[in-house]
Amino acid sequence: MNSLLLNTDGVQIPQIGFGVWRVPDDEAERSVETALEVGYRHIDTATLYQNEAGVGRAVRASGIPRAKLFVTTKLWNTDHERPEEAFEESLARLGLDYVDLYLIHWPTPARDTYLRAWRGLEKIYRDGRAKAIGVSNFTVETLTRLLDEADIAPSINQIELHPYLQQRELRAFHEANGILTEAWSPLGQGRGLLEDRALRVLSDKHNRTPAQIVLRWHIQLGNVAIPKSVTPSRIKENFGVFDFVLDQEDVAAIGAMNIGKRLGPDPDQFNGG
Repeated sequence: MNSLLLNTDGVQIPQIGFGVWRVPDDEAERSVETALEVGYRHIDTATLYQNEAGVGRAVRASGIPRAKLFVTTKLWNTDHERPEEAFEESLARLGLDYVDLYLIHWPTPARDTYLRAWRGLEKIYRDGRAKAIGVSNFTVETLTRLLDEADIAPSINQIELHPYLQQRELRAFHEANGILTEAWSPLGQGRGLLEDRALRVLSDKHNRTPAQIVLRWHIQLGNVAIPKSVTPSRIKENFGVFDFVLDQEDVAAIGAMNIGKRLGPDPDQFNGG
């Protein structure tokens, strides 16, 4: 497992995590148990997902020392005005004393409350209840405003990122400001990406699945990626990406797939909650 260094007190984040978006609580527990058995040490949940309790049960039952696990959860949009209370509720559901990373889930610009939320996250970090803090679905514009106002810079921005939506400008902004890039839906949500001919060619070349090719691409770009699956064989498959390398031609071929195709909401427009 590769890990990347966050900009926060030497905290390291495993480069491949396990996502549980839209996974019911009991099923999330079983899937996280499987993922931890396979070797994952990074689990990503959120208040919105309504499965923090199941994730926590799996983490606590795993027998793996807490210090060897990396757990992320997220502040939902309707809780921007009460981030500390919402965080304590997440901790209680998880049954943990701290999380490794706490994120603002969406900036919801029309609400204009993310700066207030960030102040709460800064306090949570200073109190040691989250080892690192960051954001999700922020754009160059919302990140710039946050950086201008913040005492503590976000350590990571978790964004939709896959070969059809490569977010080059935003990734460059992250790099210039010491922020790691984390990809949600790194495999394109199973909506046609993995059937793309360019990936099939690379799959045949390396004798790997298209999903493994895409996850290896994320690793070589320096992204953190959090693939999701509830199928044990796929959970194992997605973790098997550390023993081969894409060459420059392979990376260029995937780079040519960028068509700006967004599968999730537009962060400039999404204000749901």
